[in-house]
Amino acid sequence: MDEKQPLPYTNAPPSEAPRPRRALLPVFLRAAVIALLTLFVLFFPTGIESSSLAAGDQTTDRSGDGVPHAPVAEAKRVPLEAHIMSKCPDALDCLQLLVLPTMVEISDRIDFKLSYIGKPTDHDDGVECKHGESECLGNMIELCAADKYPDPKIYLGFTYCLTRQYEKIAERHMIQDCAMEHGIDFARINDCLTQDDGGYVADLLQASFVRSAEANVTKSCTIRLDEKVRCIRDGGEWKDCPGGSDRDSLIRDINNLYQELNAA
Repeated sequence: MDEKQPLPYTNAPPSEAPRPRRALLPVFLRAAVIALLTLFVLFFPTGIESSSLAAGDQTTDRSGDGVPHAPVAEAKRVPLEAHIMSKCPDALDCLQLLVLPTMVEISDRIDFKLSYIGKPTDHDDGVECKHGESECLGNMIELCAADKYPDPKIYLGFTYCLTRQYEKIAERHMIQDCAMEHGIDFARINDCLTQDDGGYVADLLQASFVRSAEANVTKSCTIRLDEKVRCIRDGGEWKDCPGGSDRDSLIRDINNLYQELNAA
């Protein structure tokens, strides 16, 4: 594991006796969250939607008769899942080159989920992240966004916005800009981060780690389609992509599965 470095703008709290992991947010994360909230909570308007993803999820009248029809969302959707680390360059490539272009085109046929890769521990913080403490915080912020804004048009856009500058994942100005761009009210993220004194989001992150481990996923970024590994981005290269690593091939496979799931 990479050596953990102190988060920027975080004041180190005084030494404390060990506390139960699930009862309190880890000290380093709790201090960072407090700093974020102090600086952010007044700055976040709501109601802005990620337009590019929204464009891919419009219900259209495909019959040409002008009569309203049942939305495509009522059909069974194809499970698509991306397993990432919030400070991983391969996660950026994965989202930018494959996941987002696919979602823009056919999000109305996809049941999308974003999961994280890391290690649950029995230590006070309860989690271990490959790229250090700030990655754990980034994971938590992104999980809270998905928890409070479950529509991928919002939380996936927000996550991609943060991932574009993943080295600065916990910096105030970047989170502020990404939240404003994608309609995230940080007061709601605040509620998630501080719920049960941090225990709620710690449990979200541990559950996400466990989900990835149970799927035998260890590399960021791994894309699974219908609960099977579809493609892996590792070391700047695509690997284990028998169906192809481009958007069109992924869309083709999703469309085929969609037709199978919804065959009369």
